[in-house]
Amino acid sequence: MAPLIPDVDLPPEPWEGRFDGDDAAHRRWWQAVTAYDGGTAGTRAESAPGTARTAGAAGAAGGEDARPATLLGFASDEGVRRNKGRTGAAAAPAAIRKVLGPLAFHLDRAVYDAGDVVVPGGDLEAGQERAGRAVTALLDAGQVTAVLGGGHETAFASYLGVSASAAVRDGKRLGILNLDAHFDLRDEPLATSGTPFLQMARAEAAAGRDFRYAVVGISEPNNTRALFDTAKGLGVRYLLDEDCEADRVRTFVAGFLDGIDVLYLTIDLDVLPAAVAPGVSAPAAYGVPLPVIAAVCRQVAGSGKLLHLDIAELNPALDVDGRTARVAARLLATLLR
Repeated sequence: MAPLIPDVDLPPEPWEGRFDGDDAAHRRWWQAVTAYDGGTAGTRAESAPGTARTAGAAGAAGGEDARPATLLGFASDEGVRRNKGRTGAAAAPAAIRKVLGPLAFHLDRAVYDAGDVVVPGGDLEAGQERAGRAVTALLDAGQVTAVLGGGHETAFASYLGVSASAAVRDGKRLGILNLDAHFDLRDEPLATSGTPFLQMARAEAAAGRDFRYAVVGISEPNNTRALFDTAKGLGVRYLLDEDCEADRVRTFVAGFLDGIDVLYLTIDLDVLPAAVAPGVSAPAAYGVPLPVIAAVCRQVAGSGKLLHLDIAELNPALDVDGRTARVAARLLATLLR
């Protein structure tokens, strides 16, 4: 079966999981997710009794979000390799799907799988462009899109897709919220997993738009003074990991959401403590507690502004008992509720 979207390299594989029954009360993700078909197929969750639909990305005013969601894998190691990190994130899309499949399905929306964009060899830029075109096509078809990375070079692929979508073309104010221990504002001759947000800043300036970028979880020891200076010069809002108490994070995120119309949320799993997320290129010595990150996901999902999300930096080869992949799957399910 060929992928429906031309820029996608691999069609979705069949999902697997435990079978307890085929009725709505026993539904798991592997039973609910179907191959993307242009958004015409329904979901058996539509008839699920007692399933509450929460606010999603229907619009700035909030309200119920009936739009289907589509997952897209971005199988890339090249950005991490260029950034001299520990490679292995290209296997992340399959690992997230594997642990997501057996989870109970509580969503009241259709969920599709569009397959994977694969970055072969060193051609990162072409892969990012293809993934971006796929994201744009899905967004303009009325989907909520979720990219499964990949190193954090995934973020620039996502941005290319979001910035070319109808929502941004129509003049809506785009905000980029990054849950991450790093600014990823490095200025390098070649794009890496450490450069995507400086690339975005320059692209937004070239388009004549304000760069609205905020980060939750910055690790001061892991970001040079030059990066803090760059962030200041670009007007980046941020919270240090040590300052991420639940109430303070909630207020910070609410203030950022107030100034935008549509949101692109990106989660670098190294924002979490190493004990929670060991399977990343750069494990955190401190990190932001998982309940705080999960609360941000619920807050964003309920804002009515979420347009696109991605989850990056899972390295299955470095994971412990699938711990990091399970966290990624849990956060994804929270965001799509």
